[in-house]
Amino acid sequence: MTTQILRAGLRFGEGPRWHDGRLWYSDFYDRAVHAIDLDGNDERIVEVAGQPSGLGWLANGDLLISSMIERKVLRWDGSNLSPYADLSDRFTWHGNDMLVDSADRAYVGNFGFDYETFLQVHGFEGLLGEPGPTPAAICMIDRDRSVTVVAEDMIFPNGMVLTPDGKTLICAETLALRLTAFDVASDGTLSNRRVWADLSEQLGAPDGIALDAEGAVWIAAASTPRAMRIAEGGEVLEAIETSQSCFALMLGGPEGRHLFMMTAPASESYEVADRTDGKIEMVEVLVPHAGTP
Repeated sequence: MTTQILRAGLRFGEGPRWHDGRLWYSDFYDRAVHAIDLDGNDERIVEVAGQPSGLGWLANGDLLISSMIERKVLRWDGSNLSPYADLSDRFTWHGNDMLVDSADRAYVGNFGFDYETFLQVHGFEGLLGEPGPTPAAICMIDRDRSVTVVAEDMIFPNGMVLTPDGKTLICAETLALRLTAFDVASDGTLSNRRVWADLSEQLGAPDGIALDAEGAVWIAAASTPRAMRIAEGGEVLEAIETSQSCFALMLGGPEGRHLFMMTAPASESYEVADRTDGKIEMVEVLVPHAGTP
């Protein structure tokens, strides 16, 4: 399939979410959250000085935003941006992607280490070999805003999805080249950690992910210019070539069959922070969205 360009001119798009008839997304280095419709009408919603990443909505309609550099989650009520939860004592580096469930619980990951400095010193080979990345935690922010570490020793935890029954959470461990699944208890805590798909043979470093109605997971294969549809166990069911590296994606649109892909030449600030080569690319797929987000 050939992708269409919904929007060009981004610095680095992340955290796409389909909500109320528009695609909402963060632009890291523009330091703002945007929303765009299928006609390409883009609105700058709110500026986030600490660099926005993951997005999700509470039941009352307020938007939660992962503020990366601050290692906090902020709350946008449509008029005011305010602190929601401080994760700085649990996170060892920048906050990352986030999932907000139907019970107003937010799951947030973090880099674990200074990824950009490490990459400059050790190169990509060092990320996948020796000395390797520092493990990181996933935190859960409960409805009362209390914070609990629900998973440790994760290798760059990134995009997350919940199955429609809310009983399984799947997380992309980007630098481990795998998707990892957990059982979700009634209180939101995670257990029974297991490999859902090993992607080392495909060298598919999964960044953002999305779940479809057949139980397959679309991954943004951040080390390559493509998105891949993965079955449990790791079989590649489909692959879509993008114009540049694909870092995040979301199934949305009126029928949940538009696959939106956030692409850029690179993710590192020293490469793209002052450039506007990022794009939102899209195609229509056969199997619609399922689960959360």
